[in-house]
Amino acid sequence: MTMGLFFRLLGSLALLIYGMKTMSDALQKMAGPSLRHILARMTGNRLSGMLTGTMVTCAVQSSSATTVMTVSFVSAGLLTLAQAISVIMGANIGTTLTAWIMSLGYNLDLTAVVFPAFFIGMVLIYKKHHRVAGDFLFGLAFLFWSLVMLSSVGRDMDLAHNDDVVNFFASFDTGSYLTILAFLAAGTVITCVVQSSAAVMAITILLCSTGVLPIYMGVALVMGENIGTTATANLAALGAGTEARRAALAHLLFNVFGVVWVLAVFYPFVDMVCRLVGYTPSMSGQAERIPVVLAMFHTCFNVLNTMLLIGLIPQMERLVCRILPDMAVAEKQPTTLHFISGGVMQTPEIAILQAQKEIVHFSERMHSMFGMACALIDETDKKEIESQYARIERYETIADNMEIEIAKYLEQVGNEHLSDDSKEKTRIMLRQIGELESIGDACYKIARTVRHLREDKEDFTAGQYDRMHDLLRLVNEAIVQMIVVVSGRRNDLSLADSLSIEDDINELRNQLRSETVMGVNSHQYSYALGTFYNDIVSDCEKIGDYVMNIVEARLGKRLLSYNGLCMNLDKKAVTVDGNPVNLTRTEFDLLQLLLTNRGNVLSRRQLMDTVWAGVIVTDHTINVNITRLRKKLGPYAQNIISRTGFGYLFEE
Repeated sequence: MTMGLFFRLLGSLALLIYGMKTMSDALQKMAGPSLRHILARMTGNRLSGMLTGTMVTCAVQSSSATTVMTVSFVSAGLLTLAQAISVIMGANIGTTLTAWIMSLGYNLDLTAVVFPAFFIGMVLIYKKHHRVAGDFLFGLAFLFWSLVMLSSVGRDMDLAHNDDVVNFFASFDTGSYLTILAFLAAGTVITCVVQSSAAVMAITILLCSTGVLPIYMGVALVMGENIGTTATANLAALGAGTEARRAALAHLLFNVFGVVWVLAVFYPFVDMVCRLVGYTPSMSGQAERIPVVLAMFHTCFNVLNTMLLIGLIPQMERLVCRILPDMAVAEKQPTTLHFISGGVMQTPEIAILQAQKEIVHFSERMHSMFGMACALIDETDKKEIESQYARIERYETIADNMEIEIAKYLEQVGNEHLSDDSKEKTRIMLRQIGELESIGDACYKIARTVRHLREDKEDFTAGQYDRMHDLLRLVNEAIVQMIVVVSGRRNDLSLADSLSIEDDINELRNQLRSETVMGVNSHQYSYALGTFYNDIVSDCEKIGDYVMNIVEARLGKRLLSYNGLCMNLDKKAVTVDGNPVNLTRTEFDLLQLLLTNRGNVLSRRQLMDTVWAGVIVTDHTINVNITRLRKKLGPYAQNIISRTGFGYLFEE
């Protein structure tokens, strides 16, 4: 074989791998959330899980992608181990479609498909909304082109007339199990090294179709490929939790079991497959049937193996749990991340799901931290105060680390090729983790204030405690509602509740500040005590703001509200007690400015410079628009107050 032919062979295999990956990535992007929804939801029983795995693998043309997704879902707690095993079984069946596609390249002329696919892909790739479809067609074209080139290389190599190659393979005894085991091991090792069972399958078909590699040895290579392809999921699961490693191990055991029972009936089984496609191993001149034989064997192997083991999933689950027992408590109660570990999975779209689960976990930790801060406020025992303060301090460090680690993970995910939807989710999650870390900072500040209060031997009055508990209950309610939203159970009620609680927090904060000023002026307590009190109130109000920012980010809305008056800044919509109100552009801008600066007087000059920037208007224009705005706001018209000689304000 000349160097030219050798490099043509390598180039063809490289094109095959690249085409498969490009096509698979494009299909995953096109499927997007639907693919994740199918894997997460349509696995209620063994049969549906198996069918789901088959369907998804056929769709994305990669059993490795499906298996890695499944391992990711197990790691994220979205699938049980039993469900994952059934999906993996289906993935093994779905991957057989690849072998059938390859067999077409040796029996049909695919050149008529390649160039139209390239042309259409080139057109679509420059259109923003069809770019992914263009990528898919490019991948498909590269795949078919590689098959055409492999077929051509096989003919040009003419291995059947190469005495050295023929003699090498002839030196193996096809009737010996040692030979079969040797080729099985070779298929396993090569697949593990190149990380592409499709490439090894292509080489196997090439060697068998030229007549130099007997069909029995080719089948042994295919069996080895089935074991070697499990390396992808096992490598992906190395840094993951125990459940994810169990799912990857189940994939390996499933394929090894299939190889073992097929080896027990190897020659009769292969002969049966050959008869199904009308091929006789002892006869020559049937090269065109070889790819079909290998594709049929691959299908029969995986279908029969699934039929044998699908009823034994509980037993397989117990076996992998025995091999990989639960780790120490340290894994179950991590100090930082729970769902993210070991780097980004090979399917970035699914990695986003893990990051979202981690943010839910982060939210729950901050809720626990706020509970500790609330308990510390009521604590009077010095030793217990120091103990709880130290615990809150540790949680604050954990919050800092979680923000950094999740951000790094999302940056890694962002370096991959993502759909526009996933890019937006990544941006939103980066904002969420920043706000969550700020909640941790605010809780720590509350703890520090309480500690200083006790060190100064000061204490709040019973009335102050009662009012503060009202505020703490509202903030706790806001955090609970935030967790509901972050968990993905999004609905209008969640948004309305969050807005209402935020308004209640702001209103109570203003009341407490006024009461504190009155208390200091009437000498009910010292100025220092009032300062401590206001610091805690201020930090609680900030937590409410951070919570609202997270809710708005999760729901994809920028909002301004006061009780039943709500402005959606993205949709340019206003509602009064749930009823839509039609405002002009000028009226909308006026209301936005007043609500943003509520409680503060805005001069007419400020209104002119902001709402009518670059346009000369008179005081009469401002008065008319304010009057029209008031008429449309119903009960909230009275909140827009005129301060003679100063301007206007939105009064709470």
